Amino acid sequence: MCPRFASLQEAQMSQVTIKVRDNGPFLVEGPVTVIDAAGNAFAIPANKPAIALCRCGQSKNKPFCDGTHKECGFQGTERAPAPLSITPPPTAS
Repeated sequence: MCPRFASLQEAQMSQVTIKVRDNGPFLVEGPVTVIDAAGNAFAIPANKPAIALCRCGQSKNKPFCDGTHKECGFQGTERAPAPLSITPPPTAS
């Protein structure tokens, strides 16, 4: 990454949130570009505040969600692990 653009890229990434929807898609909020394996960008309307990416694999509009997960019985309820609690060692008196 070019150091000159690092802060700009970090600022843009800090505006992106990806939410895992129970039994549904990844909901991506913020300014993103979706690129295919050949390096081509998918068209995303500039005024669209979020996109939904398919997780069930059955969408007719991949990589985007078309709601098919509701009919195909897709189940996915992943949760982030609880943060680790680190206790500092006791200090010598």
